[in-house]
Amino acid sequence: MTKQSIIAQEMERMGLGEVQEYYYNLDRSETITHGILNGEGELSHEGAFVVNSSPFTGRSPNDKYLVQSDDPDLWFATGTESIDEAKYKVLKAKLLAKMNTQRLYIRDVLAGADPAHAMRIRIIADNAAASLAASNMFIPYEGNEPHKDPDLTMFVSNDFAADPEADGLRSPAMVVLNFEDKTVLVGLTRYAGEIKKSVFTFMNYVLPKRDILSLHCSANKSKDGDVALFFGLSGTGKTTLSSDQERALIGDDEHGWSDDGIFNFEGGCYAKTIRINPKYEPLVWEAINRFGAMLENVPLDEHHRPDFNSNEITENTRASYPLYFISNYEPTGRGGHPNHIFFLTADAFGVMPPLARLSNEQAMYYFLSGYTSKLAGTERGLGDKPQATFSTCFGAPFLPLKPSIYAELLSKRLEKHGTKVWLLNTGWAGGGFGVGERIALPLTRAMIDAVLSGSLDDVETHTHPIFNIEIPNAVEGVPDEVLNPEKSWTDFDAYKIEANGLAEKFIKNFAQYEDSVSEKVTLSGPKILKD
Repeated sequence: MTKQSIIAQEMERMGLGEVQEYYYNLDRSETITHGILNGEGELSHEGAFVVNSSPFTGRSPNDKYLVQSDDPDLWFATGTESIDEAKYKVLKAKLLAKMNTQRLYIRDVLAGADPAHAMRIRIIADNAAASLAASNMFIPYEGNEPHKDPDLTMFVSNDFAADPEADGLRSPAMVVLNFEDKTVLVGLTRYAGEIKKSVFTFMNYVLPKRDILSLHCSANKSKDGDVALFFGLSGTGKTTLSSDQERALIGDDEHGWSDDGIFNFEGGCYAKTIRINPKYEPLVWEAINRFGAMLENVPLDEHHRPDFNSNEITENTRASYPLYFISNYEPTGRGGHPNHIFFLTADAFGVMPPLARLSNEQAMYYFLSGYTSKLAGTERGLGDKPQATFSTCFGAPFLPLKPSIYAELLSKRLEKHGTKVWLLNTGWAGGGFGVGERIALPLTRAMIDAVLSGSLDDVETHTHPIFNIEIPNAVEGVPDEVLNPEKSWTDFDAYKIEANGLAEKFIKNFAQYEDSVSEKVTLSGPKILKD
């Protein structure tokens, strides 16, 4: 069969046999040309394709739904709703009816750089921008024939709005995942992050059932092959800190850990760009200011120059680009078993130490806790002020299985490979948000470099009296008052009150996991410091 006949057959199978105009796997230039002619965006002075996804300038967590099934391991994170099969079928029929009247862009890609675990993904969109984002963020599919019955199919329609009352949804926007039907329905929202994270959610469902740990982390490796992972929610520094001129970038956000090592799920990056500084982030700066990159919600001036300092549209400005736009990327998307893991947190209270070494029990505690601060703009309706939050395994919205499944897989691998785990605070010091200051990026990099160089392997440490974690007594180039947050506060009593308050939140949150972990793990967490 010819490629065109296979595509036509696939369109009929998917319920899109009435579509009169569709394009399959257009190259990047063709896709951008379509986007411009469609009026979806314009080029910056250096050639990046710039789009505005308003009013959806971040993920819509309250519009995400999982279709009910008999799987006893299915887990609904806070905000994720269940939807029954009957309602799903009605929504799918309505969406396909709409898409049958539209011009469509079909893109076949892969998720998973390890060929043994790669998933065949198809994104069908009614706009070229979504297709470009998919092209940038996933692994190109170079097979001679289109996917036949892909592992996952996404139907993305910016022009489809659900009827909340009739369809039983919270709003006209929707992101509906059906693992048994191997589909995702996306309606109304133009934010490319929904495509990216829907695929991630799918991988988080499938791979752990195959004894592969799926991880919300970035990864890089040294010339000698030493691998480092950086866990964290959006805005904590995964992309920035993994982009290191001295280390090859494996990936900036999503990975799997199999018996053979680490592999990237993606073929590109989706970087936050607000106030990006070319001095401190030269690799990302070069990647986002060139033809082929897509800028999302970055304002342009009268000369079509992006204003990366502006939050006029949103604080959550983004750029998607293929990995090879990073000069020192790892072309295989793979690495060995990690030597070091960093748990990133952006502590808005300014009380957690910037660097601490964790025991394996503490690694489990802080992995399940997933503490950070949600930063403005990452999700719709968050407001301007960061909010303290606990996100299981540093990615609760994208975990469709019970948290204990991911935690047990991590524990098994840490034990087997002797991986060292560190807590790295990229948040505030000298006071909370609005009082203290964000820990300077050069200081954070100095701490990471010290860990990766091995200079902290045998360094003396002291135990934080509240957070119960081991802080290095000294790190070259890092002031003592930065390493020890209480010394950067002008009032120790005020520091103790804030730190105790955060410790109480840790303890209250972790109560939900106490029945699924050992007592030793529970006792390794923070303690309240009494007078």
